[in-house]
Amino acid sequence: MNILEASGLAKNFGGIKALNGVDLQVGVGELVGMIGPNGSGKTTVFNVITGIYRPDRGTVTLGGKRISGLPQHSISRLGIARTFQNIRLFRNLSAMDNVRAACHPNVRYGPISAVCRSEGFHAGEREIREKAMDLLSLFSLQDRRDDLARNLPYGDQRRLEIARALASEPDLLLLDEPAAGMNATEVGKLMEFILEIRTRYKLAVLLIEHQMRLVMGICERIVVMDFGEVIARGTPREIRNDPRVIEAYLGKDSKDGK
Repeated sequence: MNILEASGLAKNFGGIKALNGVDLQVGVGELVGMIGPNGSGKTTVFNVITGIYRPDRGTVTLGGKRISGLPQHSISRLGIARTFQNIRLFRNLSAMDNVRAACHPNVRYGPISAVCRSEGFHAGEREIREKAMDLLSLFSLQDRRDDLARNLPYGDQRRLEIARALASEPDLLLLDEPAAGMNATEVGKLMEFILEIRTRYKLAVLLIEHQMRLVMGICERIVVMDFGEVIARGTPREIRNDPRVIEAYLGKDSKDGK
């Protein structure tokens, strides 16, 4: 069963075909990687799925419900969360408040309770704080909870962004180059984190990444894009040995491990 299905996605920017008939499926609980050269359309796919762009043609469904054309906040509420290539945190808020802010769309109290500071409001805020602390602890950020986001090291900011995405309780998590700027040790830890959160939160993950160690190491299936089209899809082994992928992206020596 698929949690996400995209069919025939097309998106043009002037005379440029950013997407040209892209089909994509992600199964429930599946971990899928998307690779391709810069400018191949990967992030545009994410932007169409999450409602930043409307597709010129094609449809996107989440759990069988059509979401293409819906506003971003509606798509988020239906169960999709994402991170970005360029980190987007509330830089002047603490790590704790960044995560708490992402929890609030799912609060159980209403605006009247918030204004009146009712018992329901205080109970809800305690629940949110506990949830935020659990997420920070998962990413070893509990000791940085009071630090402003802008003062965190780059790797911590990356992890905080993922923690904030998880706070919205998604069924599908989109990660756009989560390993960008990380060293080899940090990439190894990130691989463990992604596998752990997939299992712990029972969600599907679709990620864009240039770090082939990460993609080949944890993804169950890989989709390869070039010039706005899907040119290959399959297991890591199949992709590693696909001549179209070797020519377009991995390099002619990749098959031999050079």
